Amino acid sequence: MAATESERTPNDPETDESPKERIDRELMELLQGLRVALPGVQVLFAFLLTVPFATGFDQITQGQKRLLVFALAAAAVASICLISPAAQHRILFRSGQKEILLRRSNMYGIVGTVALGLAMAASLLLIVDVVIGLSAAYWMAALLTLLWAWTWFGQPLLTRMRAEESGS
Repeated sequence: MAATESERTPNDPETDESPKERIDRELMELLQGLRVALPGVQVLFAFLLTVPFATGFDQITQGQKRLLVFALAAAAVASICLISPAAQHRILFRSGQKEILLRRSNMYGIVGTVALGLAMAASLLLIVDVVIGLSAAYWMAALLTLLWAWTWFGQPLLTRMRAEESGS
């Protein structure tokens, strides 16, 4: 079913997609993207939950224990944020609130992704500190943070800015 001229998406006048069809598609794309990230978050969270019960845990420093708690909290925040869109989708099902859900879920996805990056960096910092030493741990965690910050946020934001400047 083709959309009438007045129903076409304002950002793309050449599409036959109505605003409702666009919101439906964007929501499904967003939920699919979150499904990709979620297993990694869950594995990291599960791993961090087991660390205090591992042999030798009593030998780590108080600072390393604080780092573990930070990584665990960041992984928990990432899990909550990345699961929230699916949970809210179930509750808001057939309520006519898809656009609100889409915007909210996008925000949760961004916050969850930042929390995941922080959890990964903190976990790497902790493990490398224990295995090799603090100096190497700082360097590796810093490089990892730069990598996820650039690939997940910096590069796409730069691409978006360039596209907006060129009008495409």
